Amino acid sequence: MIQEILNQFHDELIIVEKPVSKKFEITSYLLQHKTKPVLFKDVDGWEVAGNIWSTRERIARYLGIKREELIHFIMEAIENPRPYKEAKTAEFFKNSTKDFSLKELPVPHYFPKDGGQYFTSAIYIAKDENGFVNLSYHRTMVRDEKTGTVRLVPRHLYAMWKDKAEHSEELDVRIIVGNPIHILLAAATSPPYGVSELSIASSMSEIAFGKPLEVVDLNGIPVPVESEFVFEAKILPELDKEGPFVDITGTYDIVREQPVVVFEKMYHVENPIFHALLSSGYEHYMLMGLPKEPQIYKSVKQVVPKVHGVRLTEGGCMWLHAVVSITKQHDGDGKNAILAAFSGHPSLKYVVVVDEDINIYDDKEIEWAVATRFQADKDLVVIPNARGSSLDPSGEKGFTAKWGIDATKPLGKKEEFERARL
Repeated sequence: MIQEILNQFHDELIIVEKPVSKKFEITSYLLQHKTKPVLFKDVDGWEVAGNIWSTRERIARYLGIKREELIHFIMEAIENPRPYKEAKTAEFFKNSTKDFSLKELPVPHYFPKDGGQYFTSAIYIAKDENGFVNLSYHRTMVRDEKTGTVRLVPRHLYAMWKDKAEHSEELDVRIIVGNPIHILLAAATSPPYGVSELSIASSMSEIAFGKPLEVVDLNGIPVPVESEFVFEAKILPELDKEGPFVDITGTYDIVREQPVVVFEKMYHVENPIFHALLSSGYEHYMLMGLPKEPQIYKSVKQVVPKVHGVRLTEGGCMWLHAVVSITKQHDGDGKNAILAAFSGHPSLKYVVVVDEDINIYDDKEIEWAVATRFQADKDLVVIPNARGSSLDPSGEKGFTAKWGIDATKPLGKKEEFERARL
């Protein structure tokens, strides 16, 4: 599947034919070509690809939509989950083995102070007693040939694991690596417990390609047929050290005690391509940030009827900084939009609100709006000691000062702020 995707982007693709080390060297190439997909032909005998989804334009191109439509595409899928379809077989069944070593797989060691090799694009699939299927990303540090430690934040998979761990039981999971964008985006959404990300991925597939997502039953757990690698695994009640690891801000996250995961069996397609998701790279930004933009959009639209777009900015790691475009109906709408944006994405630290004539995808235009339409004594909103993102190294125990800039034109003086155009 990944090879077919890369073929669509052949005009941008960087191919590295020579042998490449999975320790730091993959990182070097991905940093050198931040916005280009890179295919490594020989990483310990395996093929590896990274930066596949490192731009909005490429994601939109694959889905057959415009860049500006991504937010509505994701929002429609989240709001209208659709059933997925069970298939009889999948390509990854062609190769299966219990005789494998995680150390010998092309799992990268990205940065010098990382705790070791890390799965970063790994999506965990788990099913509870009521039949609810959860998909979510979880970085996993390789411990030895068959085990790793998985970072579980207190969300759905953590709750499923904790329920088992309290009874000294293991949680059965499937781990998938190498998937198309509709599965990757869906796994990064945050629907209520009971709404499966598989159904959101199926909705995306229906909207973009006119067909539902296909899954195959793998010993009781549904797995997308388009996966390159699949692992049968169990998360144990046992804990071990996980980290340090570079997170989305490009700074090192701390060492924690996290659950141990045992990899029991591996499946893969013929000539598989391992997806290396560079932590703090643009692809990381896109997959983590894009699903949050609809949340901000919906929140702002509750207080300002005309919202034209939302962008989590690359300079803010597509997590901490945002730009929102609105049409004001009342003076004060800009400040209301700032507060609503913080409510829609609680990790947000900084937001600029601009008028509809500003291109939110152009940083120079945003700065121009701030330079010509903003006064700090009137248009600045500061919220001290607010709950923020644990990923922000400047915060203290999860608390931060949030601030917003209202760079919109005053309604009574719009002519004075008009931009000259030909």
